[in-house]
Amino acid sequence: MSSDAITTADQGHHLADSRRRIAARIVGRERELELTLAAVAAGRDIILEGPPGTSKTTMLSAITQEWGIPLLFVEGNADLTPAKIVGHHNPARVLREDYSPENFVPGPLVEAMLQGGFLYIEEFNRAPEDTLNTLLTAMADRSIAIPRVGRIEAKPTFRVIASMNPYDNVGTTRLSTSVHDRLNRLAIDYQDADAEEQIVHLRADADRPFGENLARDAVAVTRATRTHPDVRQGSSVRGAIDTTLVAGQLAELREIRSADAEEYPETVYDAMIVALSGRIHLDEAAETTPERVLREIWEDRFILEPAKAAPG
Repeated sequence: MSSDAITTADQGHHLADSRRRIAARIVGRERELELTLAAVAAGRDIILEGPPGTSKTTMLSAITQEWGIPLLFVEGNADLTPAKIVGHHNPARVLREDYSPENFVPGPLVEAMLQGGFLYIEEFNRAPEDTLNTLLTAMADRSIAIPRVGRIEAKPTFRVIASMNPYDNVGTTRLSTSVHDRLNRLAIDYQDADAEEQIVHLRADADRPFGENLARDAVAVTRATRTHPDVRQGSSVRGAIDTTLVAGQLAELREIRSADAEEYPETVYDAMIVALSGRIHLDEAAETTPERVLREIWEDRFILEPAKAAPG
């Protein structure tokens, strides 16, 4: 969709049609998609606040693909200086030709402004304050002045989309009131179990070799990492996807053909160790290990739950 078409799509059934097409590419994010789409169609910048693996990038990719505009990624960290996000003059050409607009190498902010794309800054609250101030200027004025280049005007579809993880406060900074005042905000949490099972089926071909059992079990143990008392932050659905993929390969190696096989539960546990142990972050006061936590979760799923369901 062209930039001109987007201004039309901001109204009436055109936007609704876009929403339906975008929703067909996403699992279980109808409300979040509708709210995000409404904000960006209204010309607003937005911060998406939620843990990793909650389809934020998937949703933004679907929107920008529908609109036919680029999505430029930037990782927020202490090294993200204003010069890195705005751009710089090519040093070799400066030595030969002096400064000129022609030897300026645009950074992701300027590229997004010139192309009318979305600048997506992950871990926004890890970026330095002077970089955030540069972004504030671009958001407020929809333009930016660059020495020896001139003023860059943003196309109408330019947006700044930020994301941050509310569960991670190590190495982060508190965003100022002026930053919050410039951004709309949407909290995005994990999807429900049914939606996560659908995602696993789509991404991991979970019907083999254990039918629906493996996807269901992988999602259940992954979701349990988010509520375990010793875990500060559990795994996203990516952990369930990888548990499913690794378990499938282990089943091939061990020649296990059915979820009814005696070796199936232990195969799932081994896959959990590989796929989940690096994705869970323990509470600092917890005197345990990721492996012990995962064993507890596995026992709850494969020993205690079947025992409770047994007759008598």
